[in-house]
Amino acid sequence: MQKQGAKRILAVVNDLFFSVKLSEAAKRNGLALEFVKEPDQVLEKAGEKPSLIIFDLNFDAVEPLTLISKLKTTPTTKTISLIGYLSHVQVDLKQKAQEAGCDMVMARSAFSQNLPQIFKRHSGIG
Repeated sequence: MQKQGAKRILAVVNDLFFSVKLSEAAKRNGLALEFVKEPDQVLEKAGEKPSLIIFDLNFDAVEPLTLISKLKTTPTTKTISLIGYLSHVQVDLKQKAQEAGCDMVMARSAFSQNLPQIFKRHSGIG
């Protein structure tokens, strides 16, 4: 059951095990987390002003770089925080994500390790 007025986060993630980790961290921080797996849905849900959108930069089916660019060039969504994660060896993809407008790009291991702090920051608590 989500808390009334809970801050919302969108997760554009396709990995079931990682989805569970995200869900647990969101629940601990009182955040409403919604998983989105279609590009049109990401753009539609972004219009509802979530506090954060998380991208698995290897989720090729949604074309994350294209979505990031669209979100950052649209006046109503350009202020939403975007965090992408990838394998630590994907230096080129990291650079492309930053150029597209991703606010923070992290190795998957670092993102996972820092997830509690990231969610706490976006919950508005503490």
